[in-house]
Amino acid sequence: MTISTIDNSQRTAAKVAGVAGLLAFAIVVFGNYALLGPLIVAGNAAETARNVMAHQTQVRLALTCFLIYSASVVVLLGALYVIFGPVDPILALLGALFRLVFALLWLLAPLNLLGALRLLGSAAYLQVFEADRLQALARLQIAANFDDYYLGLPFFGLAATVCSYLWLKSGYIPKPLAAFGVISSAWCVICAFVFLIFPNFNKVVNDYWFDSPMALFELAVSFWLLFKGIGASARSKPNRSGSRSSTSASLRLPVFL
Repeated sequence: MTISTIDNSQRTAAKVAGVAGLLAFAIVVFGNYALLGPLIVAGNAAETARNVMAHQTQVRLALTCFLIYSASVVVLLGALYVIFGPVDPILALLGALFRLVFALLWLLAPLNLLGALRLLGSAAYLQVFEADRLQALARLQIAANFDDYYLGLPFFGLAATVCSYLWLKSGYIPKPLAAFGVISSAWCVICAFVFLIFPNFNKVVNDYWFDSPMALFELAVSFWLLFKGIGASARSKPNRSGSRSSTSASLRLPVFL
C-alpha cells in the first residue's frame, strides 16, 4: 500500500491518542498506588479486610478508576487504528484486537473488588461463614487482580509491538523512539510468557522490569502525539524542485519507511 499524505482524521486521531494514553496512565497509577495500594497489608488478610471496610468509598473510587482506564484503552486503540489504517490495515486491526483483549481482561479488576466488598458485607447468607474465612476469600479476590493483569500483559505487549512496528514503518514519530518501542514491547511479551510458565521468574527479573520500559515508551509517544502530532517520513516530502525525493511522482506514489 502507498500513501502520500496524512489526512485530517489521522491528525485528529493522533491528538485523541495522546490524551487517551496520558489519561489511561494517570488514572491507573492513581487507582493502583494512591487508592487501592495503601489499603492492602501484605500477608495480613484480616488487616486488609478492616482497611477495605473502613474505606469502602476509596475502594469504589479505585474500581471506578479501573473502569475509566479500560474505556481510555478502548479510545486509544480506536485512535491508533485510524492512524495506522492507511499504513497497514491488517496490522492496524491486529494491534487493535490485541489491545481490546487487554482492556476486557482489565475489567475483571473492578469485578474482583466488588466481589471483595460483597464478601465483607453484612448480607444474611454470609453468616454461615466464619469471619476469618470471609476475610481470606476477600483477600483472594483482591489478589486476583495480579493474575488478571499478568494474563493480559502478553496481549498488551503484542499490541504495543505491532504498533511500534507501524510507528517505525510509517515514520510518523522519530525512528529511534519507535525502535525503542519495538525492543521494549517485545521484551515485555517475552517476560510475560516466561513468567506465566515459570512463576519464580520474577525472582530473576523484577516484575517492574517486565513492562516499565514499554510503559515509558507509551508515555513518551502519548506526549509526542499530543504536543507534536504525527509527521510524514522524509521519503514522502517533496524536494526543492517539487518532485519526489526518491521517484518521479508520475511513476508512483512514495511509500513510508
